[in-house]
Amino acid sequence: MLETERLVLPPLDPLDLPLRAVELGCTGRWELLNVPGAPESTLPHGLPPCAADLQQEAEQLFLSSPAWLPLHSVDHAARKWQRKMDPWSLLAVLGAPVPSDLQAQRHPTTGQILGYKEVLLENTDLTAATSLSLRRPPAPISQSLWGNPTQYPFWPGGMDEPTITDLSTREEAEEEIDFEKELLTIPPGFKKGVDFAPKDHSAPAPGLLSLSRLLEPLDLGGGNEDEREAVGQLGGTRGDTAPASPCSAPLARTSSLEDLVLKEASTAIFPTELPKPLPQEQWAVPVDVTSPVGDFYRLIPQPAFQWAFEPDVFQKQAILHLERHDSVFVAAHTSAGKTVVAEYAIALAQKHMTRTIYTSPIKALSNQKFRDFRNTFGDVGLLTGDIQLHPEASCLIMTTEILRSMLYSGSDVIRDLEWVIFDEVHYINDAERGVVWEEVLIMLPDHVSIILLSATVPNALEFADWIGRLKRRQIYVISTVARPVPLEHYLFTGNSPKTQGELFLLLDSRGTFYTKGYYAAVEAKKERTSKHVQTFGAKQPTHQGGPAQDRGVYLSLLASLRSRAQLPVVVFTFSRGRCDEQASGLTSLDLTTSSEKSEIHLFLQRCLARLRGSDRQLPQVLHISELLHRGLGVHHSGVLPILKEIVEMLFSRGLVKVLFATETFAMGVNMPARTVVFDSMRKHDGSTFRDLLPGEYVQMAGRAGRRGLDPTGTVILLCKGRVPEMVDLHRMMTGKPSQLQSQFRLTYTMILNLLRVDALRVEDMMKRSFSEFPSRKDSRAHEQALAELTKRLEALKEPDMTDQLVDLPEYYRWGEELTESRGLIQRRVMESVNGLKSLSTGRVVVVQNQEHHNALGVILQVSSNSTSRVFTTLVLCDKHTCEDPQERGSASPDVPYPDDLVGFKLFLPEGPCDHTVAKLQPGDVAAITTKVLRVNAEKILEDFSKKQQPKFKKDPPIAAVTTVVQELLRLAQAYPAGPPTLDPVNDLKLKDVSVVEGGLRARKLEELIRGAQCVHSPRFPAQYLKLREQMQIQKEMERLRFLLSDQSLLLLPEYHQRIEVLRTLGYVDEAGTVKLAGRVACAMSSHELLLTELLFDNALSALQPEEIAALLSGLVCQSSGDPGEQLPSTLKQGLERVRAVAKRIGEVQEACGLNQTVEEFVGELNFGLVEVVYEWARGMPFSELAGLSGTPEGLVVRCIQRLAEMCRSLRGAARLVGEPVLGAKMETAATLLRRDIVFAASLYTQ
Repeated sequence: MLETERLVLPPLDPLDLPLRAVELGCTGRWELLNVPGAPESTLPHGLPPCAADLQQEAEQLFLSSPAWLPLHSVDHAARKWQRKMDPWSLLAVLGAPVPSDLQAQRHPTTGQILGYKEVLLENTDLTAATSLSLRRPPAPISQSLWGNPTQYPFWPGGMDEPTITDLSTREEAEEEIDFEKELLTIPPGFKKGVDFAPKDHSAPAPGLLSLSRLLEPLDLGGGNEDEREAVGQLGGTRGDTAPASPCSAPLARTSSLEDLVLKEASTAIFPTELPKPLPQEQWAVPVDVTSPVGDFYRLIPQPAFQWAFEPDVFQKQAILHLERHDSVFVAAHTSAGKTVVAEYAIALAQKHMTRTIYTSPIKALSNQKFRDFRNTFGDVGLLTGDIQLHPEASCLIMTTEILRSMLYSGSDVIRDLEWVIFDEVHYINDAERGVVWEEVLIMLPDHVSIILLSATVPNALEFADWIGRLKRRQIYVISTVARPVPLEHYLFTGNSPKTQGELFLLLDSRGTFYTKGYYAAVEAKKERTSKHVQTFGAKQPTHQGGPAQDRGVYLSLLASLRSRAQLPVVVFTFSRGRCDEQASGLTSLDLTTSSEKSEIHLFLQRCLARLRGSDRQLPQVLHISELLHRGLGVHHSGVLPILKEIVEMLFSRGLVKVLFATETFAMGVNMPARTVVFDSMRKHDGSTFRDLLPGEYVQMAGRAGRRGLDPTGTVILLCKGRVPEMVDLHRMMTGKPSQLQSQFRLTYTMILNLLRVDALRVEDMMKRSFSEFPSRKDSRAHEQALAELTKRLEALKEPDMTDQLVDLPEYYRWGEELTESRGLIQRRVMESVNGLKSLSTGRVVVVQNQEHHNALGVILQVSSNSTSRVFTTLVLCDKHTCEDPQERGSASPDVPYPDDLVGFKLFLPEGPCDHTVAKLQPGDVAAITTKVLRVNAEKILEDFSKKQQPKFKKDPPIAAVTTVVQELLRLAQAYPAGPPTLDPVNDLKLKDVSVVEGGLRARKLEELIRGAQCVHSPRFPAQYLKLREQMQIQKEMERLRFLLSDQSLLLLPEYHQRIEVLRTLGYVDEAGTVKLAGRVACAMSSHELLLTELLFDNALSALQPEEIAALLSGLVCQSSGDPGEQLPSTLKQGLERVRAVAKRIGEVQEACGLNQTVEEFVGELNFGLVEVVYEWARGMPFSELAGLSGTPEGLVVRCIQRLAEMCRSLRGAARLVGEPVLGAKMETAATLLRRDIVFAASLYTQ
């Protein structure tokens, strides 16, 4: 059988096919011809050359065909150079720092160099990673501006910086011991020691015994010294007996060999009263601005800066102190000219060739100040989250958060810094960002002077005192007396052209409140209401009305203001939506001339030319452009940043006649108007509607009145509905502004930044915060009192607690604990409803306070004030005590026996009995008895008030008084230990656990006190007084030590809880050392834990840059909302993973005791703009984003800008942990976000 072999032929090459491909031109179209041959083209020169795919070529040559690799011919595969061996190169080390330097010696008069002297250098081994000293070498140029998160900050001013000498001395003291001078004189565990000094030396220190005296004959006989002391103390004063000689005092027998020594009779006697305290340190110095500064130009003949106008008195005073390099706090009225002080400081720094940092609370204000100062000084730089202009300038303008980051990172800019100017300091009251101001003020080094600019605040001296104590330098407080342009406040009730004249003066420029104007406004509203009833029936008009009513009100108001030349006007409306509605409703209003329209048009064209074509056609751009042409403007957070800047610039030129703005417009540069109008006096503060605070009203009303143009500023409050209450108006217009209050709180970034520096402690930061200032300002006085109490305690003799007095300490402790338990029970009784009901008129009580000790009294009257009850009570007392209250001694007995402690041992008059009527607080009632007397309270009170007059003082008491006094005296004689009292549990039905346990503990203590043996000793009174004095001093010392210690810090428990969170998550170890995750978290400005956990969980590495940006938008977005259902599956999974990580962190915080639930922590994430950010990062034009979300354009821009800053932070963190791929993705994400109108350059920086 023949086998046929099948031939396997290779496939035909495309060139062997009977086909030919022809390309038709450049269109990319091809045609096939039935003629074999190579591809052809209709182009004249054939197909253009193309580069080969390097990746495919490498795979084909080296991976798919191993035979190409020359494995056996190494010489042709690689080239090599013979290296010369040099073993000594392994021993090469960096050169040691130069230990000395040459210092020129000059002639003191001529300055001629006479020679050179070699001087030793200190701190030559310091680096930015090991030292906080300014003497450390500068960082590399690339890190000189922003610093590095791994660097140490510079030493904060006001803290005691340890010098090299101190450190070396401390090390030597730990290693070396002086066997002649530093030997212990008291062995550990002993009460006293031995002094080995020669006999002719001076007396030993208190607490030490002289060896020479011990060798003298000892007299072990004699009477009992303690008994004689007791008799002397109880029977007479110390001055009645002569002091005993040092060596003649007999010894008491003792069973302890240690105590068998001669007691020092010549113990140093210290005065019982404390010495006079140190004079009060005055850190805040108020400066008088009422008298003119006549010698200003004599003191400063060549000022660093000159203005075209004459500075005011407060400005001259501030300039004088700046020339002395003092720190100042300028609290001036709005538009008074605080910027003059800042300008002089900048000029002074340029003159001294140093640097100034100007900080502002918001980024927009930084941009505005950059334009103003650059036009004035030229050498000005700007540092914000996304802008870095001229960082080498002598004056740097930045937000306070940027300065905080530079301080923590050890930026070398701080070295040359002379002034830091804090503008709008009253922004420290902001709950979210106020802590940044305190951190910066605490962290500033000592060589930096501080300038604080603020609106008028009532506690400027207190705030300056805090900074002065913090920095240990005086702060000069300069305040203005009055506004440069006074204000007049009106109520407007009109709503039509007929009523446009209904403008009523309420508060004039002198501060006089006109009730006549208020009632006239009320009558005008009533008259219109009555006409409405006659026309339309009894239905009342709505309170706020709709757009039609608002339109009528504003048309009539603006017509009135325009006729009186009181434009431009700023209308403050506390809602973004109402701002837009009110401006859009004035379609018929045109306030500009043709020349002004032309100027506005040219300005708009020039500003909008930098935008791309589609961005110029945005609805908001077209709408606001149309409003601006008519002289109207809108300014709130929902407006695009470039449009807000256009509105601000046109308003400052006087081309915007009416500006509808929210409260944020008042937090800006000096852009005053002729008139300010309040749409309402109520606002929503995030949780509820409330009236404007006086500080808020003054801040916004201060925009009225242009200095040099207007004699007075006009402030108008619209009364669309009813007229507000007069009390509310008076409080808002004339009340004091809000005080500066601490918003200090602990953040993980702060804790980690301080933990990585060994020399700084978080407790020190908390101690120096403004919130701890009231309790820490007396630290020096506490230290002095503690030292004096220590001396007194050392001078006291130890009480004798032998024989029967063994249980004396326990007796004292039992008595104190019993008093405390009874006080707790009584407080609970007075706080209970049944306890207060029992304290009615006629109830007999036991009174215990400074004037009365266990005295019976009967209640005559109870105040109706539920917050602070006052009980008017008739109390028994001695006749001479009632007649002369100054003769009253201590209300408590000197030496309490068991009857005094267990029972009440009621007060019984020693002589004639009398009474007094006292107003008792709830704490003055020691017990409520079961007895109730029938009293005529009105007659008793009338008789007592009559006797307060001198001519009726000697009149006998009336019968009602005599009856009550006799009944109380009978009760006191019948029940010497106190009448029966109401039981808190059985009678008053108190079921509180603390009350029940307190009652059981009190009965147990009473049994222990009755069985005490020390009270039977004749030496008990004297030894008890000694012990009580000793224990009271020790108790006071413990209180002072607690106040001076870290345990008294208000935020210490929260600090320990946050440290536990960081330990649990692995950011710090058990010793408090910051680990890698903690160092990464230090680089984050917000959401540090969540971002770090996402980074270490690799939750972002697998995503694309646009997806990462979309997920991170939930951390910076301010508007809540649903992320939507149209998201890709990867984004939905990413959202769930971010929420899961946040939930895990929240559970750890809750487990560690933090007062924030898991739901609250996860609820801080807002994913309402995830789809918007995702599409923006993918390249969608901004004009198409409006349909994806109802969020205002301005908030979208703000979210994307903050998101770009976060991407840059994550880029640096990824590089720090060795994730270059993620770092590149974050760089790409930031690049995708930074485009078009969202990151259009600020008009102020051009």
